[in-house]
Amino acid sequence: MNPVNINQNNFSEEVVRSDRPVLLDFWAPWCGPCRMVGPVLDEIAQERTDIKVGKINVDEQPELAVQFGVMAIPMLVVMKDGQVTSQAAGARPKAQILAML
Repeated sequence: MNPVNINQNNFSEEVVRSDRPVLLDFWAPWCGPCRMVGPVLDEIAQERTDIKVGKINVDEQPELAVQFGVMAIPMLVVMKDGQVTSQAAGARPKAQILAML
């Protein structure tokens, strides 16, 4: 499954009411570390059908970035049943991202 672009309009449906845990990636196209993490998240999305990977462009969705207190990107947030269960800022290797789940 491919990552889902998350925005204000689909956040509730895709994240809060998701029947699977959601790994959110807060990113921006100008962010070098974000571009390093992106392909890793694409891999995870393809390999793990038990989770959903969502991407939130902080330039296009500043309200969501504020809601989650994003101060540095990339920021990864795992949500289960509409609640944040873990989060980490900065680029991480695949094993560390998987460990968050």
